[in-house]
Amino acid sequence: MMLENMILENVKNMPPSGIRKYFDMVHEMEGVISLGVGEPDFVTPWNVREAGIYSLEKGHTHYSSNAGFLELRYEISRYLYRRFNLSYHPENEILVTVGGSEGIDLALRALVGPGDEVIIPEPSFVAYKGCTTFTGATPKVIELKAENEFKLTKEELLEAITPKTKVLIMPFPNNPTGAIMTKEELQEIVDVLKDKEIIIISDEIYAELTYQTQHVSIASFPEVKDQTLVINGFSKAYAMTGWRLGYVCGHPILINAMKKIHQYAIMCSPTTSQYAAIEAMKNGDTSVEMMVKEYNQRRRVLVDGFRKLGLDCFEPLGAFYVFPCIKSTGLSSDEFCEKLLLSEKVLTVPGNAFGDCGEGYIRACYASSMENIKEALARIERFLTTLSK
Repeated sequence: MMLENMILENVKNMPPSGIRKYFDMVHEMEGVISLGVGEPDFVTPWNVREAGIYSLEKGHTHYSSNAGFLELRYEISRYLYRRFNLSYHPENEILVTVGGSEGIDLALRALVGPGDEVIIPEPSFVAYKGCTTFTGATPKVIELKAENEFKLTKEELLEAITPKTKVLIMPFPNNPTGAIMTKEELQEIVDVLKDKEIIIISDEIYAELTYQTQHVSIASFPEVKDQTLVINGFSKAYAMTGWRLGYVCGHPILINAMKKIHQYAIMCSPTTSQYAAIEAMKNGDTSVEMMVKEYNQRRRVLVDGFRKLGLDCFEPLGAFYVFPCIKSTGLSSDEFCEKLLLSEKVLTVPGNAFGDCGEGYIRACYASSMENIKEALARIERFLTTLSK
């Protein structure tokens, strides 16, 4: 049997993540400073860890309901109202998932298939295009521009919409650019979509990680709330990446459809993680504020550092990434990242890993210690000096 022939074409033709290559190289090297991994360097706050540990000590090791513990869904509901003025009923408008990534996958599998188009603004999280392709739907890419601070514009959206458009993904605050959308900018997108049969998947996993302004959810606009699915989770804000817990909020019709798939494929999210998440929702605000304050200081140092090195870098106001332009070096994104890693042992990620329009940029993550960031900048300066000789 030719096993290769048994694999579906849309899976076979999907290239592996462009990030993976560099992480594999790092495992074979010592002394590497990583500005590559998109996860907090902070450990999950102790009170949250303790809640997970205590649940195990008490023997709470059984399934939850498919949608997640009702207590957790109530806490998520209270949190979203408190922080972002979003109202979702815990009993039928919130689904607890295995990370935000499962939420994205569930939403796309419930909504699209062959013949449908999904609009994906790029550069953005690599999973959007992959999960779309696996459904048989067609990704329709909008190339976001540096001159627009990598924000989605009304004109770009109108040009991308066709009769086949079923879903728009809103990836803000953005990975990898750090771009955000203000209330006024979102209003223009809402005005385009409010009378169209298009579902908005709003990935708000970085909602707590904003600087100078508070995050605004597109779901807070009444005109499009019913056609919006909000994806969020605990990985970034609460430093809980390994706990694999997220959630989706939306209209009961949409949530019920997603819950069917979740029911058959997953059953329920990890219960230990759910107990920990209840504590994070109840008593995590202070820890989040501390981490955001530290990220903001690092953000400032890294942005200023790249600019002093002569690399164009717009100011990211969300997430924990900077996205400097390296076109002036004459190297491609891949060449720059590989040479930097091999010569100076600094790990960054090529911008084209997040879409073709990311070519000419690199992603550097400031979820690393201030000491490491300063040392990385010194090594990058040495690398650029070598290039100019």
